Amino acid sequence: MDTSSPTIDSLRKVPSAEDSTADCEGTSTPATSLQYYIFGQGISFSMSPTVHNAGFAYYKLPHHYSIQQSPSTETFAPLIAAPDFGGASVTMPHKLAINKYCTSTSIHAQRIGAVNTLVVQTQPPARSESQVKQILGENTDWSGLASIIEQHDASSPTPARTGLVIGAGGASRAAIYAMYQSGLSTIYLYNRTLSRASEVASSFSSLFTTTIVDSLSSLPSASPPDIIIGTVPADRTTAAFFPTALFAKTKGLCIDMAYKPRETPLLSVARGHEGWETVTEVEVLLAQGYEQFQLWTGREAPKQCILDAVAAHDAATVAAARL
Repeated sequence: MDTSSPTIDSLRKVPSAEDSTADCEGTSTPATSLQYYIFGQGISFSMSPTVHNAGFAYYKLPHHYSIQQSPSTETFAPLIAAPDFGGASVTMPHKLAINKYCTSTSIHAQRIGAVNTLVVQTQPPARSESQVKQILGENTDWSGLASIIEQHDASSPTPARTGLVIGAGGASRAAIYAMYQSGLSTIYLYNRTLSRASEVASSFSSLFTTTIVDSLSSLPSASPPDIIIGTVPADRTTAAFFPTALFAKTKGLCIDMAYKPRETPLLSVARGHEGWETVTEVEVLLAQGYEQFQLWTGREAPKQCILDAVAAHDAATVAAARL
C-alpha cells in the first residue's frame, strides 16, 4: 500500500457546501473537463449520474458522469487509461476484479476486501517533471454508513454501543466495519448459514471481535442493539422474521441495504417502534456517493442540490411510466 496516498480519512474534512443557495449553484472554479463513470452490470437504473452530475453543476465543474456496463472489467481499461479519466464508482460484479487497475488500495478497502471507488492521483516521477497518473482503490460503502451512524449519534443523548448486522454477504463486511469505525464496542452478526457468518467474522478478528448469534431471538436481553443494519434481500424476509425484542431500546437506528422495495419488512417493523430512526438503501447510496464526490473533488457534496435533482429525476421517471 502507498501510505502517502490520500484516503477517506484525510479527505473527508473539507469546506462546507452552501446548500441553501436557491438556484443550486456554488462557487465556480476553473477546471479541466474530466470523465467519471460507474462500472458494473445491470445498472441502467443507477441514480449515480444524477447525483454526481448535479454536484458538478453546483460547483460549475465541466465534468461528466455516465454509466458503463460490461460483464468484464477489460472493457473499462481504455477508459481508465484515458487522459481525461477522473474516477469511477465500482459496483457488482467488479468490486474485486477492479483491483488489477489500482496502483494502490486504501487500508479500508483492503480490510473490507472490496473496492467501490477509483480515485485518480498524479505524482511526478523521480527523474522527470511530467506527471504519472496513479489509481487509488478506495471503499466508501463503509464510510457512507459511518456518516449515517455519526449523524444519528449527534442527535442522541448517548452514543451507540451495540450493533447488529443481519446477513453475511458482501454488504455485511462494510456494515460491520462501519460499526467498528464508529466506535461500537459490541457487534453481533446473524446469518442463516453460520459457516458464512464465521468466515466474515474471522476476517476481522485481528481488529475486533464480532459475536455470531444463531438466531435473532438469541441476542442477550441485557444488551439489545442500538443500531441494526440489514443486508439481506427484502424478498427473503417477512415482518415476522424480525422479533420485537430487537427494538428493546427506547431509541435506535435501523438501516436496510435492500434496494427494493423501499419499504422493506425490516424497516416496516422498525417504524412500528417509537424512537427508532429508519434509513433506506437509497439514503445509503446517497451517503456513499457524497463520500465519493469529496474524494474526487476535494469539496463537500451539495446535498440539498443533489436531493432536489434526485427528486426531480424520480418524478420524471414516474411521469414517463404513466405515458
